[in-house]
Amino acid sequence: MSERSLQSLPPVLAGPILRHATFNRVTFWLVGSCSLALRMCLYRDDADEPWFDRVLTEKEVTRVRFGASAYLHLIDVETDDALPANTRIGYDLGVSGFESDGNASSDESWIREWAPHLCMPGAQRPDFVIREKLDRLLHGSCRRPHSAAADGLVRVDETLVDTRADITKRPALMLMTGDQIYADDVAGPMLRAIHSLIDCLGLYEEVISGSSVSDSKALRASPDTYFHREKLLPDISSNAALLERFFGGVKKPVFTTANAHNHLIALNEVMAMYLLVWSPVCWRLVTMEQPTLSAEDATAYQQQQAAIDDFVAGLPQAARALAHLPSYMIFDDHDVTDDWNLSALWESTTYEHPFSRRIVGNALIAYLLCQGWGNNPDAFDEIMPAIRELAASAEQGALYDQTGQDQLIDTLLQFQNWHYNLQTSPRIVVLDTRTRRWRSELNRARPSGLLDWEALTEFQQDIMGEKSVIVVSPAPMFGVKLIEAIQSVFTFIGKPLVVDAENWMAHRGAANVLLNIFGHSRTPETFVILSGDVHYSFAYDVRLRHRPDRPRIWQITSSGIKNEFPPTLMEWLDRINRWLYAPWSPLNWFTKRRRMRVTPREPEGRDAGERLWNNAGIGMVELDEEGAPTNIEQRNSRSGGTRFLKPDQHQ
Repeated sequence: MSERSLQSLPPVLAGPILRHATFNRVTFWLVGSCSLALRMCLYRDDADEPWFDRVLTEKEVTRVRFGASAYLHLIDVETDDALPANTRIGYDLGVSGFESDGNASSDESWIREWAPHLCMPGAQRPDFVIREKLDRLLHGSCRRPHSAAADGLVRVDETLVDTRADITKRPALMLMTGDQIYADDVAGPMLRAIHSLIDCLGLYEEVISGSSVSDSKALRASPDTYFHREKLLPDISSNAALLERFFGGVKKPVFTTANAHNHLIALNEVMAMYLLVWSPVCWRLVTMEQPTLSAEDATAYQQQQAAIDDFVAGLPQAARALAHLPSYMIFDDHDVTDDWNLSALWESTTYEHPFSRRIVGNALIAYLLCQGWGNNPDAFDEIMPAIRELAASAEQGALYDQTGQDQLIDTLLQFQNWHYNLQTSPRIVVLDTRTRRWRSELNRARPSGLLDWEALTEFQQDIMGEKSVIVVSPAPMFGVKLIEAIQSVFTFIGKPLVVDAENWMAHRGAANVLLNIFGHSRTPETFVILSGDVHYSFAYDVRLRHRPDRPRIWQITSSGIKNEFPPTLMEWLDRINRWLYAPWSPLNWFTKRRRMRVTPREPEGRDAGERLWNNAGIGMVELDEEGAPTNIEQRNSRSGGTRFLKPDQHQ
């Protein structure tokens, strides 16, 4: 990059994203093109003068450099006085670079200057609200940039604009329940933008072992880097597990997604992906000349380009939504790779090979920096020194220390605190259903339980004694029985990877413990379970057959934010499922959930009996004083939507 272009980079490349907000603590995620001195101001309502004005200290800003012109700023500020509840709190960040003597330069600029797209119409700065009691929240999963569907985060922004005059109707927070990125399913134009951004910002490179490419720079130069990355994935033809799945007549490697042709591999690729899915600013820095491709690949590239163009057009609104609404996140498989930890056999196959282990590990490093830390900064205090040490190792030669990177990945693969609780009212318990799995004792190829015994015991302790609780489970605890039955059939014939056979009922031990938790005498009276993953939306009322009054359980699934299920297939699955598994059907007695009565809610505006809603968008749940849902909506990403009607309201 030329000296002139270096100087022309904007100071802030992405963010701020508001991550965590309590009465005495706020955290933000922000990426700058240089190490920034930061000054934070907080305003009550629309006051002209701030009641909090402070230059942030080294203790309050963790800086992680991941490129010549890329600095992550993890902002964590505790206030001396409690933040006011149920009122608008404006915030602003003054940014300036550091001079050679270490002091901040005098050219301080504010959000309205360096990111005007983050301000609401007529506003001078973004704002947020801290709810004393959760009464309204948003949730969703599965944001795939090149899906033909529109972006549900744009609908979140429209919701915030609509409620600006009356903050009592504003959602308290947003729960993003998995697949915030698709590291394993990347469009050609997106991968081209990723590579351009890597070059523009000088994102650090890495050595790659166990592959036909020696390092991340050689990866980008490989003739197979676009649409043919499966050729670069681990080549262990003698290992049957790597080739156990057939797709379209072609043997597939351990990375089993049908769309792994552009699977992200290097850490700089995953970090660039996060910048491009959250920031319109970075798209102004990339060049999008089409790489040299075969005629077939060029056709796919052009088809994907239209969807990517539509995605980029909505990014200013998506970024504004993320700047105004506290957003909490948890991974699912596509944040790392499809079928991540699906079985013990998958785990041993993947983690015993240095290249596949590195691919998973790089996605976990990026998840920690871009998602995990903001949920619960304290959980990562012991890991952050290793993160900073790895970043420092690359500052001289722009190449990460290979040993340090492998050691950090080893640590993250053993880390057991990705889950977290929010001390809201009602309490929110967010489950990690990916890394603490209950492996099958009968057959290593069979699907693992989504939580092991220890994790389920911890979950039970977290909720014990609570009157009501909101549980985030990326995969629905109570899913569509027909689809689960199909997954069971494929598992029985030894092909669980073909249908992603991972659900709560797939592992007998995990299923029984979970159902026993619901039946425990000290379990909460009210459960609201929020899920995603499946690319369609639905709502169930769930009760114990022998004790219908307590606990009251609602399974509410919103998926995807920018993804949809094939419509014709969805229609047939919905129809056959309600024929076979109506609440009165005797087939229910052959399921693991036979102790539970599951009553589906019908989406308003659909034909009588239909239960599944197949439109991308965002879920909205309104809660009463006891934490029970009074209104369950799915807001379509373009316009309109539906309400899931109570059983006594069914048409």
